Amino acid sequence: MTIALVLHTTALVIVVALLAAAGTGKLARMDGATYPTALTRAVAAFAAVITLAATTTAALATLLT
Repeated sequence: MTIALVLHTTALVIVVALLAAAGTGKLARMDGATYPTALTRAVAAFAAVITLAATTTAALATLLT
């Protein structure tokens, strides 16, 4: 049961990160940014979501143990 929960949570975090990156890239393009700039912003948003998820996981792990 624990492995299934970890896999589902990981998949959810990745999907949310991809959606945030896609939204950021689309908004950058709508704002008039070039494709490389929009891609850079999208990658930064993806990395920020993954980093936030990892930080939250670490904080919760220390509180729950």
